Amino acid sequence: MGHDARQLVLDENGENAASQPLDSTTGEAAAPTTHQALLAWVKEVAELTQPDRVYWVDGSEEENRSLTNELVDAGTLVRLNPETFPNSFAAFSDPKDVARVEEQTFICSEKREDAGFTNNWMDPGEMRAKLNGLFAGSMRGRTMYVVPFVMGHLAAEDPKFGVEITDSAYVVASMRIMANIGTEVLRKMEEVDAFFVPALHSVGFPLAEGEEDVTWPCSDEKWIVHFPEDRSIWSYGSGYGGNALLGKKCYALRIASIMARDEGWLAEHMLILKLTSPEQKDYYVSAAFPSACGKTNLALLDPTIEGWKVETLGDDITWMRFGKEGELRAVNPEAGLFGVAPGTGWSTNPNAMRAIAKGNSIFTNVALTDDGGVWWEGMTDEAPAHLTDWLGQEWTPDAGRPAAHPNSRFCTPIDQIDMLADEYHSPNGVPVSAILFGGRRKTTVPLVTEARDWASGIFMGSTLSSETTAAAAGQVGVVRRDPMAMLPFMGYDAGDYLRHWIELSGKANQEKLPKIFLVNWFRRTADGGFAWPGFGDNARVLKWVIERLEGKADAVETPIGFVPTGDSIDLTGLDMTPADVEQAVRVDPQEWATELEGIDEWYHRFGPTLPQELKDRLAELKDRFATA
Repeated sequence: MGHDARQLVLDENGENAASQPLDSTTGEAAAPTTHQALLAWVKEVAELTQPDRVYWVDGSEEENRSLTNELVDAGTLVRLNPETFPNSFAAFSDPKDVARVEEQTFICSEKREDAGFTNNWMDPGEMRAKLNGLFAGSMRGRTMYVVPFVMGHLAAEDPKFGVEITDSAYVVASMRIMANIGTEVLRKMEEVDAFFVPALHSVGFPLAEGEEDVTWPCSDEKWIVHFPEDRSIWSYGSGYGGNALLGKKCYALRIASIMARDEGWLAEHMLILKLTSPEQKDYYVSAAFPSACGKTNLALLDPTIEGWKVETLGDDITWMRFGKEGELRAVNPEAGLFGVAPGTGWSTNPNAMRAIAKGNSIFTNVALTDDGGVWWEGMTDEAPAHLTDWLGQEWTPDAGRPAAHPNSRFCTPIDQIDMLADEYHSPNGVPVSAILFGGRRKTTVPLVTEARDWASGIFMGSTLSSETTAAAAGQVGVVRRDPMAMLPFMGYDAGDYLRHWIELSGKANQEKLPKIFLVNWFRRTADGGFAWPGFGDNARVLKWVIERLEGKADAVETPIGFVPTGDSIDLTGLDMTPADVEQAVRVDPQEWATELEGIDEWYHRFGPTLPQELKDRLAELKDRFATA
């Protein structure tokens, strides 16, 4: 691959032919690292996977240029128009490798019950034997890249390190956007002899001598496996997204949630935003929404009310710890955006589009325009007259099929967001004022509800739900529970996960615990229209949330919590009345009778690990409806 400066030379048996990699500038041996545990792991993986060469990634601009040039030459990347999409590329995956493979994602804890009912499980010994067989020789004919990375800030009090070993240069280029990687991270690991999460990835497509490669190597067989006890990740067969960028969902949520349980913090599927009032007071809000519920749009909100300002700190993952004064502090451990492209557009999310327009991005499975740009459904109000679709076929607006894959992605550096809050760079995060849980429901769940207390808020999060849309497989309109929007990402038993939330509050300054709110931007009116305009107008709901924290806004007590009075939400400039607000927050006992049955069924699935506190909250809720 032309990267001799950090290349370990392997002999024909896969052993290290030289005790150190050779420095191409001097011809002398130069150790890539003094971290003995890392050196031992790299040697072990090289012996197992049998790559042609091993390359230690330094994270430099020069290295990235070289890698992307090679990917363009190989046909894996298409270089985009440098005037409209500078230093940006499009990739097109194998059609059988387009999304997370949840059915092949496993939590292999020593005890089956520790994985819980929400996760796939296999005996770890049996799984290791299976994976060792698959990985044996899996990198023949390829370069094995060693990618040191840190989640969050290198200067944090407790930086969390990982090393991804991969045979995909596309993964290296994408990891460079999504995390802090390379030599600086490696030096810090050496300095503190850091523990790191070993994250092993192979596309599972070895090359025989003289065999020509394909533009998107992958395997029909795919496994995404997490071993909680030794904090390791093994990913085989897929080159796509969260299956291959192992710092993302695999580490930052599944493994990190286990680390957080053991160490007393939270790893959550949440955005973080900063809200500044007209009085120049700052508030920080975290929010957890399942997919297709407006998470990125809220993270990059353009407020429609005078005097209020929104800045973002993150759109997907939040790590929260208690600070020295008992306050809950949040940090975004990622360095990039890995967003679903369709639906992200100049009219719906101009802040995301402005970040993308600055370049330095990798797009996957979008359509190509005739002038060397990219397009996807929802990017502009009108589709171009002609495109090359994600499968490489001619496309026109009357083609009768999407031009971009529904799960196509943009991968963009977060520091290109104009509205990025300065506090994003703060090593130990920001104090959280409020936590929002939100789903997509046509009825039943009000626009916004304030929880009575912390445990009631956890109850709201534990029963969080959305109705299935046409984009999901199966029946449309079915209510699916997704606790804290973490259903696919909890690394351990769901009941124990909820207990961890409850027990953590005991460590906090009770006066500084965030208030918890449930939101639903998708409620419908009797005639089928949306009860709330959404998008930038969601700032009006955030304003009410902040005014509740300040004790200024009025609310009505209902069996489920406190909802706004009709005149307590700022409707200035909106074609809405206080009566419309009252309808949007109405709590209908008949609808809730059905909802309570659904919660009963959901809680029954947890078995004995469901915390008693949540059973009590459900019983109290039933009593309040019975006496309402």
